[in-house]
Amino acid sequence: MRDVFEQVHTDASSSLGDGRDLLQKAGGDGVFDGSAISVFPGFCDVHVHFREPGFFYKEDMGTGTLAAARGGYTAVCAMPNLDPVPDSPGHLEPELEAIRRRALIPVHPYGAITVGERGEELADLEGMAPQVIAFSDDGRGVQSESMMRSAMERCKALGKILAAHCEVNELLHGGYIHDGAYAAAHGHRGIPSESEYLQIQRDLRLAQETGCAYHVCHVSARESVELIRRAKAQGVNVTCETAPHYLVLDEGDLREEGRFKMNPPLRSRLDREALLEGILDGTIDMIATDHAPHSEEEKSRGLEKSAFGVVGLETAFPILYTKLVRPGVLPLDRLIDLMAYAPRRRFGIPIEGDQCVWDLEAEWTIDPEKFASKGRATPFEGERVYGRCLKTVCGGKTVYTA
Repeated sequence: MRDVFEQVHTDASSSLGDGRDLLQKAGGDGVFDGSAISVFPGFCDVHVHFREPGFFYKEDMGTGTLAAARGGYTAVCAMPNLDPVPDSPGHLEPELEAIRRRALIPVHPYGAITVGERGEELADLEGMAPQVIAFSDDGRGVQSESMMRSAMERCKALGKILAAHCEVNELLHGGYIHDGAYAAAHGHRGIPSESEYLQIQRDLRLAQETGCAYHVCHVSARESVELIRRAKAQGVNVTCETAPHYLVLDEGDLREEGRFKMNPPLRSRLDREALLEGILDGTIDMIATDHAPHSEEEKSRGLEKSAFGVVGLETAFPILYTKLVRPGVLPLDRLIDLMAYAPRRRFGIPIEGDQCVWDLEAEWTIDPEKFASKGRATPFEGERVYGRCLKTVCGGKTVYTA
């Protein structure tokens, strides 16, 4: 692991003088009332949904990248469930144009694996390869084994990562939260863990056979963690991510509100504990937010009828620092590796001149109405957290100041 302390950094016990000096190095000149100032490398999120083109009312490139910068992020990778779906160079161009015109930080687009993300025909992977970070049909699992094999073979030849949303459609049965105790007690239809880990199991076999660089999106189930752990031990070229909400929440935290609905769902306490174990032993390589904004109306229909997805760019570090680092569950340098270095190592994203400045002693209440994102749905609404981003510097240029 590259040590976070290779970057200018002070811990929470540093003096105001040290913090001021570091802030000057990062290009700032503020005075912060004796608080502990820390400077970290810019964070990198390999799984965001910025909704442009096609769904501007949910998010756009400007609001999405501002939300990222407010959270300390200096690079993101944008998923392809857009309109048009980027499944060819022509369909990719509207997203690239939006990035050129409105993005405050580098946005690396994914190309779709299949045409329209419908799983029926391979997209123009060769045509898009020079301009995309990787390929994914995120939001949908590729159901056909032969289609996935062909996609992996193409990605291997192109030297590109295939990032998979793993979900067996025939096991969903209209479910919308985890198929566990809460669903049973409240009369909800559940999504079984098998729908995730059985497709991961298939894909790991295909990745081993093809030699494809394979990345598993938003891991949520304990069986998935164990499958990936075993595959790594066998030499499979696989990495995976999980999201902050899966690490600090489980089905016991559910409420009858759309802001607790995401896909995959919050699973059991045992699943959450397995994810934490996977974070600590290196099975889980990185943390990604799966930032997925929707309109207020789309998220106001309760657990059953609300759209899947929550926002997370502006709360990820404060939540993880408060819930995991401060209690001693996760070392700070491991969290920084998970959020900054590991995603860049896997996806080949540079970090030169990227930093974020944090006051780790600043305590505040998460209020979605103050988000830069158009999305307001977060399961962390009302939480008291520590850590406020004061400044984000990307490529040597200040892109956000508090």
